[in-house]
Amino acid sequence: MTTMTEASVREFKMPDVGEGLTEAEILKWYVQVGDTVTDGQVVCEVETAKAAVELPIPYDGVVRELRFAEGTTVDVGTAIIAVDVSGGAAPEPAPAAPAAPSSVPAEEAEPQGRTPVLVGYGVAASSTKRRPRKGPEVAVAAAPAELNGHGPAAPAPVKERPLAKPPVRKLAKDLGVDLAQVTPSGPDGIITREDVHAAVAPTEPVVEAPGSAPAAVPAPAPAVAGYDSARETRIPVKGVRKATAQAMIGSAFTAPHVTEFVTVDVTRTMKLVEELKQDKEFQGLRVNPLLLIAKALLVAIKRNPEVNASWDEAAQEIVLKHYVNLGIAAATPRGLIVPNIKDAQDKTLPQLSAALGELVTTAREGKTSPAAMQGGTVTITNVGVFGVDTGTPILNPGESAILAVGAIKLQPWVHKGKVKPRQVTTLALSFDHRLVDGELGSKVLADVAAILEQPKRLISWA
Repeated sequence: MTTMTEASVREFKMPDVGEGLTEAEILKWYVQVGDTVTDGQVVCEVETAKAAVELPIPYDGVVRELRFAEGTTVDVGTAIIAVDVSGGAAPEPAPAAPAAPSSVPAEEAEPQGRTPVLVGYGVAASSTKRRPRKGPEVAVAAAPAELNGHGPAAPAPVKERPLAKPPVRKLAKDLGVDLAQVTPSGPDGIITREDVHAAVAPTEPVVEAPGSAPAAVPAPAPAVAGYDSARETRIPVKGVRKATAQAMIGSAFTAPHVTEFVTVDVTRTMKLVEELKQDKEFQGLRVNPLLLIAKALLVAIKRNPEVNASWDEAAQEIVLKHYVNLGIAAATPRGLIVPNIKDAQDKTLPQLSAALGELVTTAREGKTSPAAMQGGTVTITNVGVFGVDTGTPILNPGESAILAVGAIKLQPWVHKGKVKPRQVTTLALSFDHRLVDGELGSKVLADVAAILEQPKRLISWA
């Protein structure tokens, strides 16, 4: 996304690098003011709610201005870099302006509605959200608290819908706060979480002398202000963690979850894994139990296609999917992500192995693209790698089922009439009960278990 400012200067705007994303955090700049850039050159790395993504510039020129510092969250559609495409000499970089003290009023610190950032340039106040800081800024945060519920009565509210983001609206709903009665402190009149908390803070009665001006009632200090930094660490909720939290809440309170369990002898499957590792068709590929579990789930879906569906609330329809985009839950340094293998039902076992290997490697490197995490239909989560027996997994939003795989352990098991040590695991299948009834869910889980107990069924049932 670009816009023209001066005749020779182009502005590159923060693009929507995923479906419907509204903001992204600038993690790292790869260029500085005065650098020459070429069409397609990566100029920065940003983190969205879904992944870290590198952004290429779409033209040649010289960097005139970096609009935001690293660590700044920028709304989609906001210009983040200006490039002189005339081919002339670059301007001398202006020295970075020192950060304004938090005690300076906003109207003095920002005479033109701009906040000093990189190389002395600013941004529209409504375009960014800065990392929360500790220390002196606590005093600034107290100002809106004195307004919300403690100061003089606000003017009659306009009959417009108060401006607030969905998480803030949910917080207000949970706390029983009417947003129309909350005084906003955010840019452009947006209500923040602090405003909502301040609105429910208890007030203390104040005895005033006759004729004296009303004394300001100090707001109770929020809990975060007095925490012991030596005993606690507070981490801002953002990026992948923020998206995961919102998705899990949305899923848990939208789709009625049902979870079923089965314990199964997977000794033959483990033997097959060892045999495949020696097969030349799998040379250089990742072969592990997850590969055969994924294939078993795909076969079970083929035998029970109704499980591969989604619920369209707006149209009041059940959408049957004739393809399987198989999600694999992956723990990464940035949090839990669920990339998926597109059209997994069409892949041979070696192709599925290659796709799993690429998915895991990309996720660990933090290079999973937003597109790779969209459009999933069912998911596998392997909690067994942590030594856990099983769990009750929450559905990935928009999907119909998720299979949890527990640790594979040597346990006493009745085999051919005798108690023998066998390799055993527990599977758990959670499904959306709007789409999947108990019979269908049970059949899918039983088929997966049957295949893992007798992996030759991968051939006879395929």
